[in-house]
Amino acid sequence: MPVLVIKGKNMLRTKAFTLLAVAAVWPVCALAADSGLKLDAQDVLSMQGLDVVVHQNTFHPVFRDEKNAGIQIILEDRRIATDGEVRLMPTPEQWDPVPLFVRRTHGEVPNQLVVRSGYRDIPLMYHIVVTPEGRGGFRVAVNLDQPLPKKLVGKAGFNLDFLPSAYFGKSYLLGAASGIFPRHPATGPMRTRADGKQEPLPMAQGGHTMTLSPEDPSTRVAITSDTAPLKLYDARGQAQNGWFVVRALIPAGATKNAIVWHVHPHVVPGWVRKPVVSYNQVGYTPRRAKVAMIELDPNDHDAPDTARVMKVQADGSYREVYRGPIKPWGRWLRYNYARFDFSSVHAPGIYAIRYQGHTFGPFRIAPDLYAKGVWQPSLDSYLAVEMDHVKVRENYRVWHGDSHRDDARQAPPNHVHFDGYRMGAHLDSPFKAGQHVPGLNVGGWFDAGDYDIRTQSQDYVVRDLAMADVLFHTDWDNLSVDEKARKVTMRQPDGVPDAVQQARHGALQLLAQYHAFGHAALGIIAPTLHQYTHLGDAASKTDGLIYDSKLGPLQRDGVHSGVPDDRWVFTTRSSSLDYLTAGALASASRTLRDHDAALAQRCLTVALKLWAQEHAEKPAMPKEFGMTGGPLRMEEAAAAVQLILATHGRADIKARLKALQPAISRHFDRVGWIAVQAIPYMDARYKASLKAALRAYKTKLDDQLAKNPFGVPISRATWGGAGQVSRFAFAMYMLHKAFPDVVGTGYTLRGFDYILGRHPASNLSMVSAVGTQSRLAAYGNNRADDSFIAGGLVPGVLIVKPDFPEMKAHWPFLWYESEYVIDTASSWILTANAAQALTSATAASAAP
Repeated sequence: MPVLVIKGKNMLRTKAFTLLAVAAVWPVCALAADSGLKLDAQDVLSMQGLDVVVHQNTFHPVFRDEKNAGIQIILEDRRIATDGEVRLMPTPEQWDPVPLFVRRTHGEVPNQLVVRSGYRDIPLMYHIVVTPEGRGGFRVAVNLDQPLPKKLVGKAGFNLDFLPSAYFGKSYLLGAASGIFPRHPATGPMRTRADGKQEPLPMAQGGHTMTLSPEDPSTRVAITSDTAPLKLYDARGQAQNGWFVVRALIPAGATKNAIVWHVHPHVVPGWVRKPVVSYNQVGYTPRRAKVAMIELDPNDHDAPDTARVMKVQADGSYREVYRGPIKPWGRWLRYNYARFDFSSVHAPGIYAIRYQGHTFGPFRIAPDLYAKGVWQPSLDSYLAVEMDHVKVRENYRVWHGDSHRDDARQAPPNHVHFDGYRMGAHLDSPFKAGQHVPGLNVGGWFDAGDYDIRTQSQDYVVRDLAMADVLFHTDWDNLSVDEKARKVTMRQPDGVPDAVQQARHGALQLLAQYHAFGHAALGIIAPTLHQYTHLGDAASKTDGLIYDSKLGPLQRDGVHSGVPDDRWVFTTRSSSLDYLTAGALASASRTLRDHDAALAQRCLTVALKLWAQEHAEKPAMPKEFGMTGGPLRMEEAAAAVQLILATHGRADIKARLKALQPAISRHFDRVGWIAVQAIPYMDARYKASLKAALRAYKTKLDDQLAKNPFGVPISRATWGGAGQVSRFAFAMYMLHKAFPDVVGTGYTLRGFDYILGRHPASNLSMVSAVGTQSRLAAYGNNRADDSFIAGGLVPGVLIVKPDFPEMKAHWPFLWYESEYVIDTASSWILTANAAQALTSATAASAAP
């Protein structure tokens, strides 16, 4: 059996290392007889330096085209191509029709995959057959069940999308044509389709052979089409999130081998990915544990068994201050991992880590390191930019004008919208479909990279900010907020803590919804996709004037206009969401008492009314996508806790919380950290019940966390999991504060480090502009500018199935890796404050 060697040291000294060695070298053994692509144990066509992932990831039922589906090419551990599938247009947008994956099976020849796919509502079903050929190449054949319907001839074709940021400034050859992939799509001609929409014309077409990036082996791909000629498109001419598309139309009358491509990525013999050393990009306080993770290519057999910590000198030189062993952790997904513990380095200064000839840094060690610049940008920059219904200015820059003054119109019944919004047969509203709902044009934040007001997110942010103020006394003041003038000025203190003002801003929207409908609304969103995809100044998304159908399209009277661009409000009642809103308003009442007593009382009054209403009526339990809150009794228990805190222990609510203890235990992973806050008002049996539930939860949690080298819950779902990790880290802080004998500080600090750079795939901080190196191209509503909003937290690492961790640094349009969301930012404010509290109060020596 081959032996994994690290700088001459045999790692087969223990049983654990033997298992690691086997995991690390088996791909090499499998490919020894043939250097071409072969199916591995996870049904991926793989060889050293190249993976072809075939329909392991499918188009999303809600979000549709995510650029993570069909046939995908991972070359030199970079996913350069995606969405290899039959599509109905040359440059489809996210919401256009997508094929439905049916199944993937093995073919009749070795290492062959056959995919059954098609379209739900049109007669187009087919098999895609992928077969390895040559060294690193593969053949794609599309076999139709029956010839194309006449209406699809000239429309249906096979597409393969290539990542723009991997090809900017590189060349292409298509038949006799040649060109350079442009940085901006302005050079691409457009045409008007029969439906009136615009789409790009080909950049090049007519040949049967194409080479992308012939001058760069790391991105070179050759394609030959046996059937239809190839075309090259720049889909960014139609939508900024488009990719470069190579396409061939399916010929009329064709069935078997209707499309046949030979795709040959260039594979560098013996290619090995350089190591990734991941650590906290902000740095470390002197006495806390400091452990970097080293991520290694399984084919890297010369990885050193030691790493060094270098201190940066005033003259620019590096002085070694520590040299220590790296300790193998094992295989996780596609990489080997090792730990480098340099906790013994205490002296304040600027440092870097040196490993295998690469230098990673700089980062700081300092006692006051987490006091400034870690969570504050999320509060005074990111959340400020996301504020709706106000004008936001930062020095010379106006982020956006006073937006959505025309909010909002009642959404119609029996309507399925986009982005998960849906209205049932009953409006649960005193307003008629299309009618203007007065009073909603106040407060709230844009939900994410779009301009929705998603109430569930608003609730979380209000609760988080109020909690930050109460628990940590976040008296940071760097904003001037004038709600009456609808104006926010950044970098201008006004004497009121920003967390308080932001909580107030969110509470105003929640109160407005209650006063309009008597309950929480699901949210407010643009009425059309054309408006929904709007980027740029939010104030230009609508005309700010209330729609009046009696006026013509060009008529306005100063208050009304004939343009139906007002956002729609979706008003389906949800008991879980009402409880969530009640809890948020109760939290807001606590933090507003010393600054706006009248508003604080309004918040508490409405919170108690919502609580009473939900106990007087039959629960409403719609299941809309991510908008209706969590499980009913869990949300009721969370609301009860916030109301107990706000009322200083009202007896009837305490009694109800006691009755909800079984639900708390059942959902302890999600609500336990909230439940412990009521301990001072509850009896000893309540606390004992929570402690028992915590012990049971911790046993399962520790088993789960031991399965990855970072010791945090890493998402394997549609989104990257940074927000999940942040909430986990703060939840464990609250459980530690309640039961320090059960929960240590390591959970919180591991989550804190994960967000700030100690994670798979790269070592970038996931909080834009926080840390030495961070995500600086993100999916905010400014993403078309290839820019960032300071303090925004991206979802981070996505696990592209089955085993590829990815976080693209230079392409902002993958929303599942790079979309800012308001409630992840507010959770980060809590997590960073918790880490600061732990490292300020103690040596925080628990190993991360």
